[in-house]
Amino acid sequence: MAEEVKQEEKKCECTKAPSAILKVLLGLAFLALAVYLLIGRSWWTYSWTLIKACTGPFLILAGLITFAIAKE
Repeated sequence: MAEEVKQEEKKCECTKAPSAILKVLLGLAFLALAVYLLIGRSWWTYSWTLIKACTGPFLILAGLITFAIAKE
């Protein structure tokens, strides 16, 4: 029975690799597109305004999460 479990684990590892590679490639494609849109399309001023606007709510959320972790 232990041998069957080991064989099943080997099968699972083989099927997970293509899925992981696809996800990594998709993530790299999204990052490349984002860099192109920020730098190549002169949207930098609009993007910078959005980043500055999101900084406050992000810091509030980070502080609340820190308090929640510290409470435990």
